Amino acid sequence: MMQRVVAVPAFMRPALTHCLAYAKRGCKTWSMSRELVNEICAAQPGAEWSDPWGGGHDCWKIGGKTFAVTGAVGTHVSVKTDSTEMAEFLIETGVAERAAYLHRSWVALPLDSAPDELAHRIRHSYRLVRGALPKKVQAALPPL
Repeated sequence: MMQRVVAVPAFMRPALTHCLAYAKRGCKTWSMSRELVNEICAAQPGAEWSDPWGGGHDCWKIGGKTFAVTGAVGTHVSVKTDSTEMAEFLIETGVAERAAYLHRSWVALPLDSAPDELAHRIRHSYRLVRGALPKKVQAALPPL
């Protein structure tokens, strides 16, 4: 199966204007929350979307490395944290769950999480992944 990669040009990266921008946790509009996650991811400089496993996954990458994944039928977005301790803290406090199939430093946030929490965790994951890229790759990316 061929992987589709789509670069998001700067002029297509809108400010966060999604209808859920002011929603509270518990919003039952799953598909709209998924749209919000995709909007937040697309707004990151140099972010690329792909569906590497087919079937409707939303996999967001920077420099070829994943920073956020939403499953085809899942109700969560998986993001990287800065440590396994932070991931455990988020899981213990009920903010997130363990991310399936990923390292212990990754967590799965419910798509109906507060929009500001989703935005914060996605941006943090993006910065962590981008910061771990080789300097040559980082230099070729759009500025933050």
